[in-house]
Amino acid sequence: MEKQTINPWTWQEARNYAQAVEVKNVTGTLYVSGQTAINKHGVSSVANMRSQITDAIQNTEKVIQQAGYELENIVRLNIYTTSTAELFENFDVLQNWMTKNRIKQSSTVLEVKALFETLKVELEATVVK
Repeated sequence: MEKQTINPWTWQEARNYAQAVEVKNVTGTLYVSGQTAINKHGVSSVANMRSQITDAIQNTEKVIQQAGYELENIVRLNIYTTSTAELFENFDVLQNWMTKNRIKQSSTVLEVKALFETLKVELEATVVK
């Protein structure tokens, strides 16, 4: 697989994403459903945004790794949140995770009216190999 990021500007570098990601010679594509802070028993978290981001990341990692894909090959990460203000106050959790795993993805952040039950953030990923 070949992967190339396209960034006509430099400002997005500080935010750990790319304006576009081109992939060629892909042998597989994994479309990961939105992952949230729901535990293994299906119970939604009532924790704060920071904890929910951490839990959503862990659930995203688990799905990707169980499918046999690598985190660094996430090429798209959509983030849904009930509060962009709260999300960006805690965005360092996501940025540190992306940096640690060498993730350079295209991305969209959307504020939504509500997520399931008490959830505050949801991560939806596309991964290639």
